Amino acid sequence: MHKRANFPAGLLTIFLCLLLCLLLAAAAPQNVPDDSALSSAVCPLVYQLDDSPGSRGYRYSFFGNAFFINDQGYLLTVAHVLDTFRDGGQPYILVSRPNSPPRLVPASIIAVDHEHDVAILHANPNPFDTKYKVNFLALASDPASRGQSVIAFSLHPPKLQNAHTFEIPLEDRSTGEVLSYESTQLEKTAPTADVFLLSHSVTLGQSGSPVISFDSHAVVGLIEGRWLRFQAASAVKSATPGAAIPIQYAIELLQRHSIPWRHLPLSSQTPHSPHSNGNPH
Repeated sequence: MHKRANFPAGLLTIFLCLLLCLLLAAAAPQNVPDDSALSSAVCPLVYQLDDSPGSRGYRYSFFGNAFFINDQGYLLTVAHVLDTFRDGGQPYILVSRPNSPPRLVPASIIAVDHEHDVAILHANPNPFDTKYKVNFLALASDPASRGQSVIAFSLHPPKLQNAHTFEIPLEDRSTGEVLSYESTQLEKTAPTADVFLLSHSVTLGQSGSPVISFDSHAVVGLIEGRWLRFQAASAVKSATPGAAIPIQYAIELLQRHSIPWRHLPLSSQTPHSPHSNGNPH
């Protein structure tokens, strides 16, 4: 008679843990965009409050996010985060640096489309020409589709009401999927425009953040932080869906001003021809 071999309990535990990790990895979304690439392409949009730096750098008010779309220093954001600067005042972006605190860089307002809530900025001096930690994101050539897996990435200061440049911004990642398209008025006197709903809610300060496709890693939209649709909450039961501006509206604005960008899919990657307490959206 042969004796039954005893499988060591420790090895059994390790085997079960490895099996669980494999199952979780298989269930997790694939091709997640690289966090370092996202964090170096997205910049908080702010207003500088101090004339000279203190022990924690310059104090600033935070309004939302913008992101680079080429190495010439052009960025996209939503138009309503620029409302504070309609009557004057210099907007800034907070740009990352390797092994150093972020630094404020002036951003000129190049074009604004209030009807579709998109805007173009230009950083001057161009951070891509100096030793900043910067990257730019490609724009999707196709509209976002229902059921598409996406991630919204944004940055915000650790203390919204007491923000300083020597403090590293915190990252927000919201993963979900595209639910549907809706028509709405983004300005009271404007005609209706499209937004697409997201299966995750939008938090304070995410306006202007890129919404990125898991498949192509291209930007399919910009977070629209001021648009809330409580009656649509039943679509996701317990949460109010977020909304995003389709990237096609931003592309149309870029085309009108002959500003190049990189577009995906991968088979085609050539460029197309006031002082305030802060009101993050």
